[in-house]
Amino acid sequence: MPTYRDEVVVLRTHKLGEADRIVTMLSRRHGKLRAVAKGVRRTSSRFGSRLEPFMVADVQLYQGRSLDIVQQAESLGSYGAQIAADYDRYTAASAMVETADRLNEAETTSQQYLLLVGGLRALSRAEHASRAVLDSYLLRAMALSGWAPNLHDCARCGAKGPHEWFVAQLGGMVCAACAPAGSARVHPDTGAHLRALLAGEWDVVDGSSDGASGAASGLVAAYAQWHLERGIRSLSHVATAQTPRAGAAR
Repeated sequence: MPTYRDEVVVLRTHKLGEADRIVTMLSRRHGKLRAVAKGVRRTSSRFGSRLEPFMVADVQLYQGRSLDIVQQAESLGSYGAQIAADYDRYTAASAMVETADRLNEAETTSQQYLLLVGGLRALSRAEHASRAVLDSYLLRAMALSGWAPNLHDCARCGAKGPHEWFVAQLGGMVCAACAPAGSARVHPDTGAHLRALLAGEWDVVDGSSDGASGAASGLVAAYAQWHLERGIRSLSHVATAQTPRAGAAR
């Protein structure tokens, strides 16, 4: 049908002409969409504010030849203002939508959409530390895309864990026999934090030490960027510890 509706998260926007925007969205049922929102940069626009990054909306679109056209937009989640008001929330959200954009270039699922909506909602409500929300999102988004990290048994040989070495290129935690020189050695508290992030065990995550959460953030960033095969630019603005070197993931 030439006209269709869907729920979307706005990932990014670009100016087009004097008053229009191209809006990139992750939808619940149609994957990633790019559509023209006409006249939204005018102060008289009826739905311009509903099509800003981090907003969740119910949209009606018309199928065009190259780009679809947004005809209507009703707000489902006004998270943009709360996120933009805090630097940590804003940078975390920026990294999340950039990751969603990268992950869903080929295909998407409703689970990816729901995961992103849940993450943005948690950020807007300050339910947990911003970096923890981002780290959990990155690990779970990777898992939904088929790149779930192994955080207990050896990712290379399958030896029973837990183990104390992390190698992003090999898929997560590895045993001492499989760990190449220069591998990051992971403290047990950091390993527990990583597993809690992936499982969504927020009581464990919120109770972790700064050292464990900071070390885990570096490992999560390394893992996500390795599988995306290029850097997540927004991560450079997120306050976190540097990616640990060998023996430093304490």
